[in-house]
Amino acid sequence: MGKRLLLLTGPGGDAQGWGNLAVTESLQKTIDSLGLHCDIGWVETVADFERILAGSYDLVWSALYYLSSREDIIGIPADALWVADLLDAKGIPYIGPDATTQKNLIMKYTTHRIMAEAGVRVPAHHLVSPGQVLPECPLPAFVKPNGESRSIGISDNSVCHDRAALEQQVARLHRDLNGEVLIEEYLPGDEYTVLVIGNGDLQEILPGKVTVSEEHYGKYRILRSDLRGVGLTKVSIPTEHAEEAIDLARRATAATNCRDHVRLDMRIASDGKLRVIEINGIPGLKPVKSWSPQIFSLYHPSKSGPEEEYRQMIAVILKSALQRIG
Repeated sequence: MGKRLLLLTGPGGDAQGWGNLAVTESLQKTIDSLGLHCDIGWVETVADFERILAGSYDLVWSALYYLSSREDIIGIPADALWVADLLDAKGIPYIGPDATTQKNLIMKYTTHRIMAEAGVRVPAHHLVSPGQVLPECPLPAFVKPNGESRSIGISDNSVCHDRAALEQQVARLHRDLNGEVLIEEYLPGDEYTVLVIGNGDLQEILPGKVTVSEEHYGKYRILRSDLRGVGLTKVSIPTEHAEEAIDLARRATAATNCRDHVRLDMRIASDGKLRVIEINGIPGLKPVKSWSPQIFSLYHPSKSGPEEEYRQMIAVILKSALQRIG
């Protein structure tokens, strides 16, 4: 391809983006096999960023939304230094949503607001900052952090059937994560996830249904944090709601100005229709195990196996991004 690509990661690569350093090394190996020279840059500070970007790179792909030394949670501070902003200032193109879109996507309330204004179905929702009085909310309600991923802060306590439980759970998340809390209407139905990959003529929208064996659920059929990353969740090609999921994903990504590679989470509401509950701007890229490669493999099986399917998926992302930047 004749281009030099830099993969940016750091301590926050797993909490914020596609995975830890081992995942980044797998991605590097795959990109190298496609004939594109690829380096890895480990960044925690602006000094790291400036030193690494002193090299000559045509394109950057970042696992990080912002520079951080935290490994456990995203935990975005008010003075966060956003990687996309730093790259824009240097005029260096990058794979993934632009800076404004990344900031909108990581804050679920903002994503909800943008999609709702565009007529995309989302749960009824309220944002509550620490110290703020809780608004009147329909019950049962679902409580989660506004700016986290990987089901951080999600447990059976997230489903609240009365005002006392709601106040207790909101207070717990404010205390434990020190950030804004999103209150949504509780969506009792099945969970779907939709891979949106590529742009323009190269774009594919591939829906998947997420299931977990019933014995692994607690009181509610929700994806708690302890069900993530341990092989208990399964993704399959849906036999119902597939066209609905595709239509929602197309309109949601257009409204939020997504590009290259994002993944949407959806859930069936009490009316039997899907709601978009999140758009992940830097989806997981762990070969075989992350949902994006799992979904891609379902629709593009190869006789050579999962490694080749993963390689094909990465090739689509790269080709589409390179076409976009010219």
